[in-house]
Order: sequence, then C-alpha cells, then structure tokens
Amino acid sequence: MSLENCRKLLYKVSAALVVAIAILVSAAFGAFGGGVVPVPAASQPFLPQLGSFVRVVDTVHAHAVRAHVRAVRRRHDPKPRTKPRATISIYERTTEQSVFRRQGCEAAGRGATGVVILDFGKPSYDGHTYGTILFSGAFAGNRKITGAMTGYAVGYAHCLPRGSGDRIALARGTSNYHPSVPSVYHAGRKWARETMALQRAIRARHLEGHVVSAAADDVEPAWDPSFWRTREFYRGYADSRVGHSLYNYGSLDGGIVSGVWTAQQAFYVTGGMRYARPIPEIYNRAMAREWAALAQVARRRYHRPLRFAGVMTERSPHNHGVKPRDAQQMLVRELAVQGRGDAPASVPAAYTNIR
Repeated sequence: MSLENCRKLLYKVSAALVVAIAILVSAAFGAFGGGVVPVPAASQPFLPQLGSFVRVVDTVHAHAVRAHVRAVRRRHDPKPRTKPRATISIYERTTEQSVFRRQGCEAAGRGATGVVILDFGKPSYDGHTYGTILFSGAFAGNRKITGAMTGYAVGYAHCLPRGSGDRIALARGTSNYHPSVPSVYHAGRKWARETMALQRAIRARHLEGHVVSAAADDVEPAWDPSFWRTREFYRGYADSRVGHSLYNYGSLDGGIVSGVWTAQQAFYVTGGMRYARPIPEIYNRAMAREWAALAQVARRRYHRPLRFAGVMTERSPHNHGVKPRDAQQMLVRELAVQGRGDAPASVPAAYTNIR
C-alpha cells in the first residue's frame, strides 16, 4: 500500500474516531446537563448528523428522567395528594335555600374538596312525611332537606373559579339519637331515596363534575344500646340499592371490648353494610385507639379492611379541640401500633370539622 493511501486511510479512521468520541462525550454531557463540546474541523462534514443525534439523545434522556420521577412518586406517594385544609361540616338550623347557597359559595371560596356533611338532626315524622328535627328544634321534611342541599350544590359549583376541578361529596346527615318515626326501616329507605333525588337534581343542573350526593349518620352506641333501631335504618338504606355511600361519622363509646355494642354490631355500621364507610370522630387519642382496634377485628375476623374516608373533628375557637390533621395522624399511628407488623388500614389525608 502506498504512503498516500496509508495517509488517507489513517485520516478516515481518525475522523471516524473523532466523531465517535464527540458523540459519546456530547451524550454524556447532555445526560448530566453539561454544555457544548467543541468538535474538531476534521469532523465538520459530520456535524449535521451529529447535531441530530445529540438532540435525539437529549430527548430520550429527558423522557427517561421524567418517567423515573413519576415511578418514584408512585412508590412513595401512591395516591393523589389532597388539600390539607379540612372541609367544614355544619349542624343545620334551617332549610332556607338562600342560606345553603351562601354556605356552598363560602365552601368554594375556601377551596373545599372532600366530604361535606350537613347534619339535619335526628329522624322524625310530622304525621304526614318523614324528615328530621333540626338543631333549631323545627321539623324539616325530607324533600325540604333535598331542596336545601340542592341550593348548597348550586352555590358551591357557581362560586368555583373558572376551570376548577374541585369536587365534594355532599352528604345529608342524620343520627341514631332516639328516632321518633313510625318505622326506622322506612326512614332508612326514604333517606336513601332522597339521596338519589339529590343526585338527579345535581345532574339536571349539570353540576355532577363538582358535586356528588351521599348520605351520613352520626352513629353513637350510647344512643341505641339495643342496636336494633340503628340496624333497621341501615337495613332500609341498603335495601334501596342506592349506590351512594352512607358515611358513619360517629363514635364507638368505649370501643368493642368494654363498649356498648359488640364488634359485629360496630363493624356492620362501619363496613359490614355494603354502603357503609367510616369517617370516625377523633377528638382524642382514646378514640383513635378504639377505631384502630375495630379495624384490626375487621381485618382478622371478617377479612375485610375498614375503608376509612377520613376523620371528623369538632374543633372551634372556644373548645381548642384536636386539629383535623393531628386527629388523622393519631389514627394512623394507632393503626400502625396495633397492626403488629401487618399492613394497617389506610386513612386518607381527608378531614372534616363539624360546627
């Protein structure tokens, strides 16, 4: 081979080697956010191809980084993050729609998302229709209550910022406190039917993107030691096949060992009935321990975890009660302690404070 041919071959090999090195170095610098690597003049004919290749490498790397970040977040934060501010649930004294539209608008202004319970008092009957005794002492029929809640839904949706994705579960609340009705079973059925009626009203006004209908019951064992009234209300609700959650935002009154009800009875109104979901009152650490103990019984005896929907507090400027976030953490810690290494029931970072 002539000397000239050897020189040409050496030049070509050298140029190819320079391009290869430039590509590798550029890719490496792109991967770590580095700057531009100067390319020798001998490789200038290859620059267009080199630039395209580096851009492809950078794009692939960026996608890979984003995919890695998403995977890490899914592992360590598997559920969407919720706003830390508690929703405000209310003990209602009226069914005046203007009052409820204002309540809903104020909730939207606070950025409320999650469960909102409007407590209308204990079940009652006025001789013609089923309803409740409000906290003002007045009777309110079921349809009046549904109309009031529709006003809340309208106020909430209309006061949200344009394009907002905020959403609430608006729950009609009652209690198991000495129901004065001809049939507690029928009271439960009618409560379910009005829950569906509210959902129809929400749909008719095109509010379903922001509000969903639900029901709720402040269940306190001490108010019904025999349990049968509470059971009949829940049975009536379930038999309506309503498809909407019935949130139990009550207590356990001493727990399931020395308390008023048996574990089976307490489990029925917190998860045994298919629509039941607990939003337990957590006003102190003892209440957190009671609910954690019931969660362990549900998992070990009935092989069904309690599906907590959050926690309820009753903090006000006057009573200085437990803060909503602290109440949720109390329950989370007690579930972990009593789980003894088993996977505890999860408690979402969702809170409501009733006043």
